[in-house]
Amino acid sequence: MSDKKALLVIDMQNDYLWDKRKSMFSYDTAILTENVNKAINSYKEEGYDIIYIKHILSKLMWGVGFSIKGTEGAKLYDGLNIVSDLIFEKNHSDTYTAKAFREYMKREGYKEVVLCGLDECGCVGATAKGAAKTGVKVRMLEDCIGRRFPEKKIGKMRTQLKKLGVEYI
Repeated sequence: MSDKKALLVIDMQNDYLWDKRKSMFSYDTAILTENVNKAINSYKEEGYDIIYIKHILSKLMWGVGFSIKGTEGAKLYDGLNIVSDLIFEKNHSDTYTAKAFREYMKREGYKEVVLCGLDECGCVGATAKGAAKTGVKVRMLEDCIGRRFPEKKIGKMRTQLKKLGVEYI
């Protein structure tokens, strides 16, 4: 029986973190990247697989001008430690909607995922919900998750996730 574990590094891409990002992405890039890089190194040492997720849109959609396939902005952030070649693309907020990722996770028999990246009320939260539905243990690294939404919305998301058994650490 497999007891594989993975750290999912979600949407740590240029469009959300670099100096040229849209003002709506108000993350503290230096602190978030430093915390995520520490987590990558720590979890790798503990034997977790490090899996990177990129949100990719095939073209400009609904006026969204970021995460466009083939652009510099869609690439993983230059300041991010890349320690594995496990990189998956998704088109929706929940990473588990991406067929290649979902099939890989099932085939490899992961029993636990730890989530970090962007954003708690966006793709990280949606992926936590998707992971919980598969029955794996889900943990969220509080100091390694970006948030750009009001506290009330963050609180609502946390309540929903905790009801699903998601643990915050």
